[in-house]
Amino acid sequence: MKSATPKVLHDICGRSLVGHVVAASRELDPTHLVVVVGHAREQVTAHLAAVDAEVRTAVQFEQNGTGHAVRMALQELGGPVDGTVIVVCGDTPLLTGETLRELARTHEADGNAVTVLTAEVPDSTGYGRIVRDAGGAVTAIVEHKDASDAQRAIREINSGVFAFDGALLSDALGKVRTDNSQGEEYLTDVLGILREAGHRVGAAVGSDHRQILGINNRVQLAEARALLNARLLERAMLAGVTVVDPASTFVDVTVTFGQDALIHPGTQLLGATHVAEGAEVGPNSRLKDTRVGAGARVDNTVADTAVIGESASVGPFAYLRPGTELGTKAKAGTYVEMKNAKIGEGTKVPHLSYVGDATIGEYTNIGAASVFVNYDGEHKHHTTVGSHCKTGSDNMFVAPVTIGDGAYTAAGSVITKDVPPGALAVARGQQRNIEGWVARKRPGSAAATAAQSAVQVDSDGR
Repeated sequence: MKSATPKVLHDICGRSLVGHVVAASRELDPTHLVVVVGHAREQVTAHLAAVDAEVRTAVQFEQNGTGHAVRMALQELGGPVDGTVIVVCGDTPLLTGETLRELARTHEADGNAVTVLTAEVPDSTGYGRIVRDAGGAVTAIVEHKDASDAQRAIREINSGVFAFDGALLSDALGKVRTDNSQGEEYLTDVLGILREAGHRVGAAVGSDHRQILGINNRVQLAEARALLNARLLERAMLAGVTVVDPASTFVDVTVTFGQDALIHPGTQLLGATHVAEGAEVGPNSRLKDTRVGAGARVDNTVADTAVIGESASVGPFAYLRPGTELGTKAKAGTYVEMKNAKIGEGTKVPHLSYVGDATIGEYTNIGAASVFVNYDGEHKHHTTVGSHCKTGSDNMFVAPVTIGDGAYTAAGSVITKDVPPGALAVARGQQRNIEGWVARKRPGSAAATAAQSAVQVDSDGR
């Protein structure tokens, strides 16, 4: 990956590569879930603890092959285990729980000692080939580097995903040799060992070869992201969501929708974002961990950890920062930024304003170009504006300050003291006009010439 980040911690659609695999594995409700870690194990182990607290980790101190990795996992569990053991790769984020369930069902129904998940791929370069006998039974899996020319022509490949009889797996692993081009313990050699011992070896052919795609570079990471994003959007659309342009719409796996939600082009929905019934988001919006209420409209907006109430209106060109809560039918309009602000039902902040660390009641209107001055250089302070207030344009509310219910503030005011309910606050300097200042201070300027012309017109009455 040419990255300081371990490969399995790279992210697509809101989860790490290994996080996707853990989530798919959890759908089988396994008795134990063990992840084998080696390179950058401290980072990976810490990440896994945050993703799934019940995941166990086994350390492979020396990377001696896939067979060795599975041996480390069994040692973590105290030795051989009963029942079915499913082995998956940590870099296959497109693998689904349903595919794993089907593998387990096939394995147990056929009474196999081992069942390999296979797929027919357009280009099998780099993958282990599935070798079958004349009757179609699996006889071996040959790694690409060890394959003959005839074997390299085979398009059915090993996914790296297996179902084993747990009682037979441990013993077979002890017989795996390292006489191959890599000098490693190949898990795939277990198939031949079990077959030679008279046990049944089978295969389950996956319905979609793309599910087993592994990630080894940034190109493959982008390809997998596109495939997963398309899958998520298809699922949403089939559930009743309108996505105007799937090619320019991106969602995380944790995003949820209500029926008849409408998503416009250029929109990113990330984290735990939820778009409720009939809500409309976009175009060109980025919402993270944000809840959009039913019937709300969000246009050209960036929102992070915000709550947008039912039938509320946001944007265009708004920025809702963490802690913002818009009530029902509230508005955060054009070029409005909010942070840690609670906005009541029907209240409007229409344009060109910053509202930070504030509580505003119901059906209040905040005038254009207003600033809630919340920071004194060391501490943040809170402003409270009541219900049914009308504040003038170009107001500065210097926190901490409270505006009572039904109060008005005059345009251009700097409010530094509490305003009683129903009062009008005027806090601005008295205007003073200094006649002739431009002519005296800026003689010969365009302004002075224009002023002189205007004075001449006035004196001539024309």
